[in-house]
Order: sequence, then C-alpha cells, then structure tokens
Amino acid sequence: MLSIQAAEAVALATALSWSATYVLFSIAVHRYGAAALNRMRLLVALGLLFMLHAAVYGTPLPHASFASWGWLAASGVLGFTVSDTLLFSALQRLGAHRTSLLMALVPVFSVAIAWISLGEALSAWQAVAIGAVILGIITVLGRHSASLPEAGRPRQSPARSVRTGVLFAMGAAAAQACRYVLSKQGLSNGVPPISANVIQILCATSAAWLIAAFRPRSAWPWRATGDRKATRALLAGAFFGPFLGVTLSLIALRSAPVGIASTLMALVPVFLLPFSSTAEHKGPGIRAIAGTALAVGGAALLFLL
Repeated sequence: MLSIQAAEAVALATALSWSATYVLFSIAVHRYGAAALNRMRLLVALGLLFMLHAAVYGTPLPHASFASWGWLAASGVLGFTVSDTLLFSALQRLGAHRTSLLMALVPVFSVAIAWISLGEALSAWQAVAIGAVILGIITVLGRHSASLPEAGRPRQSPARSVRTGVLFAMGAAAAQACRYVLSKQGLSNGVPPISANVIQILCATSAAWLIAAFRPRSAWPWRATGDRKATRALLAGAFFGPFLGVTLSLIALRSAPVGIASTLMALVPVFLLPFSSTAEHKGPGIRAIAGTALAVGGAALLFLL
C-alpha cells in the first residue's frame, strides 16, 4: 500500500496518461469508428497486460476469489465496454477538450450514486460544487472554435449531433463513476491492481467482441488498419489508456480515498489546454481557461470540503 501522498501523485499521473489518450483516440476514432476502436484498443491492452502479469506473477491470468472476479468483471464491462463506447461516440461529435470536460462530471455522479444507494444527503456546499461543475461545462461548450489538430477535429455538426454527443459523454461519466465504486469493492479483497486490471480488461474485451459477433460486418475493421496514422494512434492510445492509465488509476484507488483520487483524475481538461492552444495557434482564451478551472475546481471542492 502506498501513502496517501504517493497515491495522489499516481492519480495525477493517471490524468496525464488519460490526457494523451483523448488526443490519440480523437485521431483514431474518425477512421475506426467508436465501437471498433473500443474493441481493438481493448484487445491490444489485454495482450500487454497478459505479458506484464506473466512477468510479475508468473502467470498471465490472476488468482482471485469468485467475489473479486464478480465485482471486477462488472466494473470492466460497465467501465470499458459500455462507458468507453459512449465516450468514443462523444469524441466523434464534441472533440477531445469538450468531451474531457464533461467527464469531469464523474465525481458529481459519484455523489448521486452514493445518495441513491447509501442514502447520503447532499450538503449545501456539495450543491454549490455541483453547480460550479455544470456552469463550467456550459461555459466551455459555448466556445465555437476548434480544439484539436485537423485529423482529430470533429466535423462541423448540427446542433442535434452536438446534443447527442453531450448525452453520450454524460452517460460515459455516469458509467465511469459506477466503475470506480465497483473497482474499489473488488480491490478491497486484496487483489493487486495489475491483477484487477487484467480481470477488468479481459471481461470487457470478451463482452465487446461477443457483441461484435452478432454484427459480423463490423467485427474487424480491415480498411482502418491500413491507415498508419490512425493505427499508430490506436496502439499508443491503448498503451496510455487501458494498459497504463487504468493500472495507475487502480493503484490510486487502492491507497487513496475514492473522492480524492477521482477528483485528481478529473484534471484531464486542464492538461488538455496546451493541445487546444497548439491547434488554434493561439492561447485557449479566457473563456476556455475559466470554464475548465470552474469545472475542475467544482469537482475538487466536492470532495475536499
């Protein structure tokens, strides 16, 4: 077990790793499509995790109790098969920065889940924090300028498509909040973070490809694999996302309170601001900075009161 300070540092490293995946998958998703990209990057990550687990523990498959497998399997399917497919669909419509900002709703949904399932009432300050997150989201979503290089920029879409993207991102955030709670439960039985990630990704990969089996035309994106730029982005994103980033997130969740860890991992929009600035060849603007700071600051306030 790490100290809380070390776990917080790991949570920040997780946010950095996930920031890279937003940019990389924003490039790959337009060539592969949301569902195919999710299946492919899970398959790549699973192979990397099998090799890592075999090197560390001498076997590619972890040994864990039935209860741990159940919690982590549910977490993997919900967090990666469901949540990330919604996430990639949002990326196609909103781009990396706006999608990542909506994912700052994860701590907010965590409070809602705790209220519904545990009967925990919201304090006045928690309500203020939720309002700050929502206001920050509205502020940044009001921007009309692009935030990514041409290859990763969402095509100009009608308002209906943008609204659909927002709904996809909110669904992804809600599912991700559930994943944190389920992961914490699975880790509570002494399962190492690497082993927990193998279980999650194995079950998520199996579920994603099982669904694809009923849609044979989309089971393997042959044409997309011929696009070297998109394929390189997919491979790099698989490394920084489900392989490295999720493993780091589980290490942070195991040693730090869920609220603190999830808040630090929600700093992705802040880390993405330099990418926005580079794409636009100018500063991100006061509105982008203020909106991002307000959203992430609200998420931080929610758990650091």
